[in-house]
Amino acid sequence: MERKGIISAGNWLVDNIKIIERYPTRGNLTTISRIETGLGGCSHNVLADLARLGTDLPLYAGGCIGRDAFGDYVLREIDRCGIDRRNMLTLDDCATSYTDVMSEIDGGCRTFFHFRGANARLGAEEIARMESPARIFHLGYLLLLDELDRPDPEYGVVAARVLDGLRRKGYETSVDVVSEESDRFRQIVGPCLPHTDYFIVNEIEAGAVCGLQLRTPEGSLLRERVEEAAAMLLGRGVGRLCAIHFPEGGYAVSRSGERCWCDSVPVARHEIVSSVGAGDAFCAGMLYAQHERMPLRDALRTANASARFNLFSATSTGGAPTLHRLNEFIHRNYTEL
Repeated sequence: MERKGIISAGNWLVDNIKIIERYPTRGNLTTISRIETGLGGCSHNVLADLARLGTDLPLYAGGCIGRDAFGDYVLREIDRCGIDRRNMLTLDDCATSYTDVMSEIDGGCRTFFHFRGANARLGAEEIARMESPARIFHLGYLLLLDELDRPDPEYGVVAARVLDGLRRKGYETSVDVVSEESDRFRQIVGPCLPHTDYFIVNEIEAGAVCGLQLRTPEGSLLRERVEEAAAMLLGRGVGRLCAIHFPEGGYAVSRSGERCWCDSVPVARHEIVSSVGAGDAFCAGMLYAQHERMPLRDALRTANASARFNLFSATSTGGAPTLHRLNEFIHRNYTEL
């Protein structure tokens, strides 16, 4: 059977996004100027962005939700996007996950208050039961999926066992992780790398896995460190592609040795509504490009443009463009040197 399509499994949650002027110091007050509600989480964001492209690419959803109003909302949105949801598991004894997002106005810092809920129940057995004819199986976010983040005596971590099993089924595997302040990156993500074909993360996450600082203390991106981190990740077992994204653009290197930088098209700070979901939008663009076997340069342009459109909406996927609009933007803004 020739595989086609993308399945994304992992975090499904409801985002309650509060737009605030600035985050207050502890014990003080700030004003919420606007509230928007939408779905979030790695699985939803990537699939919704892919669905919005309007292609004939088959899409499949996998994960755990509760039998509650938020869970019903998740299923309605999956159906609305035309995504296959036969691998979604509804739990009677657990609530659907949600996150309260405090997002500073004008594209400032975001702060997340997360309830793990049903996502914490997604484990190796649940994923082993998932079946689809998709080519790529995208899993995320590691470090936010309790059952998959547990130690494994043979593989180091359960997620690595799961990824190995998915590869044996014939999938190309993709992994994303969540940004957090902890020392768990190398412990949990490291064992997964030899079982991962596509590793798509931001510069903070890449640096945490590799033990490198990819920015100066003043915040400037260290491009040579980005290249070093990507090479380290390939050296630790990533099978096909490592892509690192950041507000300034993206960098990717393939197992064949192809390397490419791509700068972002600048956005005025006052135009940015929120950066919630921008990393997932980059990931969706990159996964689509890999599925379609695009050249690395074109893949990075597609991923960068996808992330850029995301900045103009408060929700995780409200700014997602169609493929036609995405290609028009790329044609207008990226020219041959």
